[in-house]
Amino acid sequence: MKKVDFYFDYSSTNSYFAAFMLPEICRRRDATVNWLPIHSAALFRGTGFDVMAMTPRKARYLWRDHQRYAQLTGLPFRKPSRFPIKTATALRATLMIASVAGENPDDYSVSSIGDFTQAVMRAYWERDEDISAEAVLAAITTSVGVDGQQLLATSATEEARIRLRAVTDQAIARGVFGVPMFFVGEEMFWGKDRLDFIERLLTR
Repeated sequence: MKKVDFYFDYSSTNSYFAAFMLPEICRRRDATVNWLPIHSAALFRGTGFDVMAMTPRKARYLWRDHQRYAQLTGLPFRKPSRFPIKTATALRATLMIASVAGENPDDYSVSSIGDFTQAVMRAYWERDEDISAEAVLAAITTSVGVDGQQLLATSATEEARIRLRAVTDQAIARGVFGVPMFFVGEEMFWGKDRLDFIERLLTR
């Protein structure tokens, strides 16, 4: 079965849309998603890139464009009151939830990772919840059928930090420079507006 590597961060608006659009494409094309959370702050460190460095005109346009995607997809997106937001704990939890759920922690396509990722995205980008807060993450975890307190404890371990560094370092080594970024094999695509190209490639 074909796989699509999906690099994302919860603080990325475009990653929110991709987290729901990509699985639909993969279901249609008999492919699976590898959910690969990366720390975008670490990715951008040393590059001089500042996610907030944009003119007010551009910022207004981008938020309006996100509204268009919400209308197109039917996703209940809204601008959060906390932006950007610290995501390190949520990212580590994403990489550790499989082990707490009894699934293979080295298989990033397992259902617990996908379910948790979408639940966190919904909490932040639809309900404006503070996903940097442990109590919020614990409640989200419980909502997908996993012990929230156990996941928080596991996410605070050195193993969790090593996993997040490893996935982020792998992304950098593959040439990832932003999120969302996708790979089908070694073919790289950047941005939610490239999902059509991914679907075409999956049909070959």
